Amino acid sequence: MADFKPVEQYPDRTFDLRRIGSMGLRYLFLLRSSWTRIIELAYWPIMQMVLWGFMSQFLLTSESPVIKTAGMLIAAVLLWDVMFRSNIGVAISFLEEMWSRNLAQLFASPLRPYEWALSLLFISLVRTIIGVIPAAILAIPFYSYSIFDMGIPLIAFFINLMIFGGAIGLIVSALVLRYGMGAESLAWVGIFLVAPISGIYYPISILPDWLQPIAWALPSAYVFEGMRTVLADNVFRADFLINAILLNVLYIATGFAIFLYVFRIARVRGFLVQMGE
Repeated sequence: MADFKPVEQYPDRTFDLRRIGSMGLRYLFLLRSSWTRIIELAYWPIMQMVLWGFMSQFLLTSESPVIKTAGMLIAAVLLWDVMFRSNIGVAISFLEEMWSRNLAQLFASPLRPYEWALSLLFISLVRTIIGVIPAAILAIPFYSYSIFDMGIPLIAFFINLMIFGGAIGLIVSALVLRYGMGAESLAWVGIFLVAPISGIYYPISILPDWLQPIAWALPSAYVFEGMRTVLADNVFRADFLINAILLNVLYIATGFAIFLYVFRIARVRGFLVQMGE
């Protein structure tokens, strides 16, 4: 009589890059299957770049030396869109699973919640690149301005804004998982809570004194202040970069912790099956 090995009571809980890669491929195939999705990713960054770019061109015709600094608007718009797209990239991929009521099927597999979160961050990176790079390239023939001239600092700015936006995306996704589809609008509006105090288009010193410490608690504030020092003074502030990195470690750890904690509650209470109903 043949010996049969008992089925393991619990699935393998070890970290596996193959599961993350499989989820990443799933989202890539979903993106590739619809050309309208790809166009939509590039449409809004390009429109913002065009509108703000022509506004900058108008301001540059002014004789005022203060207004001449309005050329920074193009860089600010593009970097803001990195943060926005990284946030929305995580949230939209998460919501697509919710809309299709696919969570129960996903987690009937050995996929771990943190592996899913990592795959959401991966597809967020892809969606951000698809959205922002065409707009950055079109700014060159339109306005004779290239954000790529910033060189290495641009890479540092991009990575930090990606991490911060992804952290907010994980937190927003956790809120939707906890409170249901009625909270899905947070995917679009959540990031705008930090926009006014991130110093995107103006320095942090413009803010009221009581609000400035809150602004300096955000990595995005250091990134946009660093951007302005590079463009205005051709100086790269390493201290801004270090502060942004340290804060991002805190925010991405918090984002993962909240996401995993809420996911555990949702699984215990059966929200994964009921979500969307």
